[in-house]
Amino acid sequence: MSDTDLAERFAREIAAEGPMPLVRFMAGANAHYYATRDPLGAEGDFVTAPEISQMFGELIGLWLADLWTRAGSPQNAHYVELGPGRGTLAEDALRAMRAVRFEPPIDLVETSPVLRRMQAERLPTGLWHDDFDEVPKGGPLLIVANEFFDALPVRQLCRDENGWRELSVGYGDEGFAPVMSGPDLTALVPPALRDAEPGSVIETSAATTAVAGALASRLAEHGGAALVIDYGYEGPALGDTLQAVSRHAYADIFAAPGTRDLTAHVDFGELARIGREAGLQVHGPVEQGMWLESMGLGARTAALAKAAPHCREELIAARDRLTNPTEMGRLFKVLAFTSQSWPDPAAF
Repeated sequence: MSDTDLAERFAREIAAEGPMPLVRFMAGANAHYYATRDPLGAEGDFVTAPEISQMFGELIGLWLADLWTRAGSPQNAHYVELGPGRGTLAEDALRAMRAVRFEPPIDLVETSPVLRRMQAERLPTGLWHDDFDEVPKGGPLLIVANEFFDALPVRQLCRDENGWRELSVGYGDEGFAPVMSGPDLTALVPPALRDAEPGSVIETSAATTAVAGALASRLAEHGGAALVIDYGYEGPALGDTLQAVSRHAYADIFAAPGTRDLTAHVDFGELARIGREAGLQVHGPVEQGMWLESMGLGARTAALAKAAPHCREELIAARDRLTNPTEMGRLFKVLAFTSQSWPDPAAF
């Protein structure tokens, strides 16, 4: 299906059925977007931390290897990554693991055929899955989810003078546009937020709850750990965080569906709640900058700069981008789950 075909299909559905819930619009647009292109890098729409520096993935690999070692080095542990992009993070993390003689089987949860081909070049021994539930059972998992949850579809409830209603997407002469539709949904709003000012927005994500619940249940049953890194906040909270990015700039959320990356900030409070209810130990969230510095990013930067003096400025710039509060250091958060039988992880 082409980009134009997707937009025409959405328009037909809206004409036939009425406004489309935002959550369905976002899910369909992102499914098409990721299935049809490589969104990463200078020629794409955005850059993630693993593409900024190899140090990011290496430190994640060392974090996993340290935890695995202190858990008794279980030989049936698997490395699992959700939404592994080009495979850059996994490649760097697994290289760091091999340095301490830890070479786990690789399971990658990825639906995009474009990105799967790129991942296969870096990770030829990997196994690919369309869904987390397909990841083999029977042993502990070491799960990484970097900028995965932000792309899962969100539902927005908006406050008007009469209560809370769902934000949907309509279609008219000016193209796709947001509209309020449906019945009063005040009962779905946390009591503490129900009397918010008109114009207030609450975001929820059933997809996030489902995925987080599945991985938490697996960790509780079979052991292991999960590391979640994303931009977000600790909710419940008010706020419209939905955004579109195209060519490294913010873009119209509703124009040209399927041609730009749609994301929303992750509610780390909800993720933590899910982990605790599953019986896991929850660590964080902490700011990405603080976590990376605690993991030794400064020392790693200095060591690489000493080994390659001609790359010193580039390395320092990468460190700053990952840790500076005005860059990725504060907005991005790090949260970890560990099963009850596993030790506390480093850097929390």
